[in-house]
Amino acid sequence: MLRYALIFFVIALIAALFGFSGIAAGAVNIAQILFFVFIVLAVASFLFGAMKKP
Repeated sequence: MLRYALIFFVIALIAALFGFSGIAAGAVNIAQILFFVFIVLAVASFLFGAMKKP
């Protein structure tokens, strides 16, 4: 999931360089959503993993 966030970020950078602001804004929004979902899942995984081990 973090890979997709980075891909959309790169797409946003390239689109911004060529002046496609609408596409860049959309790609940035998708990248932000994927990044925050990744962070939430990583934290949840860490917490549940820490609870299982005695």
